Amino acid sequence: MDEGKSLLEEVEAGEYDSADLPFDFIEENAETALICCTAPEVREKVSAALNNLGFHISTASNARDALKKMRFHVYNVVILDENFDTVNPETNDVLACLQGLSMATRRRMFAALISDKYRTMDNMAAFYRSVNLVINPKNIDNIGVILKRGINDHIAFYRVFHEMLKKTGRA
Repeated sequence: MDEGKSLLEEVEAGEYDSADLPFDFIEENAETALICCTAPEVREKVSAALNNLGFHISTASNARDALKKMRFHVYNVVILDENFDTVNPETNDVLACLQGLSMATRRRMFAALISDKYRTMDNMAAFYRSVNLVINPKNIDNIGVILKRGINDHIAFYRVFHEMLKKTGRA
């Protein structure tokens, strides 16, 4: 990495490479999800749950890979383990990227953080970490139900907002 540049700045400054595109082709209005989890058993359960919900899934092997995929595609759902490619959850590059997105982009995205520090569906912790939902790994067996509820709540919360954007021609 260049001296003085963060991983996010380095990825943003990189040249266009079509290999960084997460999908070759998906149909219009297809729902997409990015999974950023290191533990294989967690990644498999999250992937199965999102697949059952009808999402096209992309997985990231590390933070650089995730940031490259997010550079050219706005995912509908991002599931992130707070320890993904970092030893310190406070310096998670993918979470920093999500926190730095414009509100217009961020409102179109549902972000869930897998963390053993907080309880599942703790709204204050989600607010503090700038995500829509917190999931404790102890509840990973119920990930399908948890994600379905969280995503549906997110859609319902922003429904009127998105309808008004469409009516005014700004969507």
